[in-house]
Amino acid sequence: MGKMSVLGNDLYQGRKSINFVGKPWLYYAISAVVVGLAIAVLFLKPLNMGVEFTGGTSLSVEVGSGNATQANADQLHNDVADAAIGNARNPVVTTEGNSSLTVVVENLNKTERAEITQVIQKAFPQVKPSDVSIQDIGPSWGQEVAKRAATGVLIFLVLVVLFIWGYFREWRMSVAAFIALFHDVMLTVGVYALSGFQVTPAAVTGVLAILGFSLYDTVVVFDKIKENTGALRKSTQSYADAANLAVNQTLVRSINTSIVALIPIGAILYVSAVQLGASSLQDLALAQFVGMGVGVYSSVMLAPRVLVHLKMQETEVQRQARRAKAKQRALADRYASVPAAVDEGPVVGRGGDDLAIPDELLDEDDLGFSVEEEPAAARRPSTRDEASGKGRVVPTQSRPVADSGSSGRKQPTRQTRSKRGKK
Repeated sequence: MGKMSVLGNDLYQGRKSINFVGKPWLYYAISAVVVGLAIAVLFLKPLNMGVEFTGGTSLSVEVGSGNATQANADQLHNDVADAAIGNARNPVVTTEGNSSLTVVVENLNKTERAEITQVIQKAFPQVKPSDVSIQDIGPSWGQEVAKRAATGVLIFLVLVVLFIWGYFREWRMSVAAFIALFHDVMLTVGVYALSGFQVTPAAVTGVLAILGFSLYDTVVVFDKIKENTGALRKSTQSYADAANLAVNQTLVRSINTSIVALIPIGAILYVSAVQLGASSLQDLALAQFVGMGVGVYSSVMLAPRVLVHLKMQETEVQRQARRAKAKQRALADRYASVPAAVDEGPVVGRGGDDLAIPDELLDEDDLGFSVEEEPAAARRPSTRDEASGKGRVVPTQSRPVADSGSSGRKQPTRQTRSKRGKK
């Protein structure tokens, strides 16, 4: 069995444990700082909105059958960008079929349109000015997409809150999941703004997709928490302990799921951004790659902490935590609750010679004999005499009794095995 399997089994059985719910305020501070940095990035370097949202100019070029290849599209992209034409510094060049290329840039005036047409003719000498079709793209379509996307996200969040509330019967889980989703979206948007990639409808689709992935992993963790906390009253675990065990039990699964999901998304991001230069693919891949990675972090490190923090405000959960702590102490030392024995009588040494009797009690007239001539029977009362008058019945001696130096009192004697049964 591999190391990961052994680790997963140890975490599931509780032999090993990582404290995911401890020190909540430290990790709250870390998450708050990271989200704050993401928001600051949005102010310092706003999102690079694509022409679909801001409007722009689209140029469709007929380059001939078989010439509309990705290599030619990349070359035309570099030529237009190097020309440093006003609003055409960041063009998007895509293929249409096998005979046309489309160049999308920001709004161009009449002079800039003429300049970019010359760049296209220089890259493809066979292209005539009549082969270049220029159209203006209005921002209305992009605004409609953004509006519909915002509406979809709002409906999605409402349904998520209601689903989690109804399934788990716990509104605190809905709050924790919502906070985790907000955390994931803000970090994804911040990284996207920092990268400088254009915000396209594909990027919006990627953001919507990561909401589902993040929620999926969070629901898996919450389901395990619900299972572990179903019968805590008779358990030695508090709610925090059971929730932490649930996170440990699902940790390996979360890691494996995220790796399997991130590998193909990372491959698409690398190929689209480095080799193909296809903007639609890299926009989608970047949003999904960042969102999935952050989603695993929030479902393991953030959502369970928020849930435990909210649950620990309940009086019954606090009482159960105190009961669990008391049970843990009792199991740690099973004899801690046993009262210690108190000897209130005089202590007799092994040989019976160090009996502690005060001098004022040693009255020879009361004792009836001299202290110097005190018999051994008076110094060490027999068991039969001690038991008399105390409501106990002294058993009949079945064997001879003699003094035992090791115990300091009389004990039954035993004959050797060879002499037993002989008279």
